[in-house]
Amino acid sequence: MTADQRFTPASRTDRTAPTDRTDREDRTDPPGSPGPAAGPAGAGAGRKRAAYGKETWKEVCFLLLNLPASIVGFVYALTSVVVGIGLSVTVVGLPLLAAGLAGARLIGRSERARARALLDVAVAEPSPLPPAGGLSWLWGRLKDPVAWRTQLYGLIRLPWGVLTFSVTLVSVVALWPVLPFVARGLAAADRGMVRGLLSPSDELERRITELETDRVVVVDTAAADLRRIERDLHDGAQARLVALAMGLGLAKEKLHEDPEAAAAMVAEAHGEVKLALQELRDLARGIHPAVLTDRGLDAALSSLAGRCTVPVSVSVELPGRPVEAIEGIAYFTVSELLQNVSKHARARSASVEVWRSEDRLLLQVRDDGVGGARTDGTGTGLAGLAERLGAVDGVLVVDSPAGGPTVVTAELPWRNRD
Repeated sequence: MTADQRFTPASRTDRTAPTDRTDREDRTDPPGSPGPAAGPAGAGAGRKRAAYGKETWKEVCFLLLNLPASIVGFVYALTSVVVGIGLSVTVVGLPLLAAGLAGARLIGRSERARARALLDVAVAEPSPLPPAGGLSWLWGRLKDPVAWRTQLYGLIRLPWGVLTFSVTLVSVVALWPVLPFVARGLAAADRGMVRGLLSPSDELERRITELETDRVVVVDTAAADLRRIERDLHDGAQARLVALAMGLGLAKEKLHEDPEAAAAMVAEAHGEVKLALQELRDLARGIHPAVLTDRGLDAALSSLAGRCTVPVSVSVELPGRPVEAIEGIAYFTVSELLQNVSKHARARSASVEVWRSEDRLLLQVRDDGVGGARTDGTGTGLAGLAERLGAVDGVLVVDSPAGGPTVVTAELPWRNRD
């Protein structure tokens, strides 16, 4: 089963969920960002390439640049490693070697950029080394696997750079008919070298980078929520309470002079108290609803469905309750999706389904509206929701063709409450 098939409405009854995070990331990459299968290597399987198209000329350019790039990389790697190791018996040897390894990271960055630009190969940037000083800095650079593999890349690339430059130049001048095939084959080998030697160290390195990004999203989301709560308190309940205090003060002054006017002002203040209490209840529900804490997702989502402007059916099939954080995120995800249904979908009905599949919690919100929902672009509701889910190792998949229906599936990690 492919990544796209896992969340299609037809496969809903299978109660299955993907367990490979890499597949889920491929579906949530922002538009325009290079995916793991980007470029000619990945695109060639899905479409036929023009023999002398743009991809071919970019590959030829990359192969011709291999020679000067490999000479620079070879000279730098050989000099920095030999000098550093040769002088390691002195005081300056290991610092020179560490400095050479730090510079190798810059060469690796330029080679990855060249591969992205000309070979359309997406290689993630390794995580930067933590700032340190003294012996910590020295030891961190000396044991940096990214820098050592970049040095190895520079050493083995010289003969390959000479070979690819020569073969490509001869093909351009004398073997014109086979140039696209030669370029494609040599470029495929280059892609393999870049992925094998210049990519982040391993799965742990990739996860570190991913978690650093997720941490930024979590911090920004928390700050935005605090600003929203402060704004709602300042503009809503606080303003009403200030008006209430002023009204009661005026009523107190008129209590003996004009009892009837004072009674009217007290009655008006009583109405203001009711409105302030309602706003405080709504604000508390927006932070964490009491029904979710007391009765769980089934009752909380049914309450959400009752406030939606279209009829909503709710089906929750869970063996227990997940931890509070995941339960809260699931609730607010459905809440935002149902708000989108009310505001934008022009639907006649909607449904919410929640179930567990192995170690994943899945939510699916479906409506029969006009469709066209997208996660493209920054600042949109669905894009922000996808970022929030990604921050907790979740994923959001939107299937919304023009004319509808719209099916939005969210996936969250499952952790038992106990």
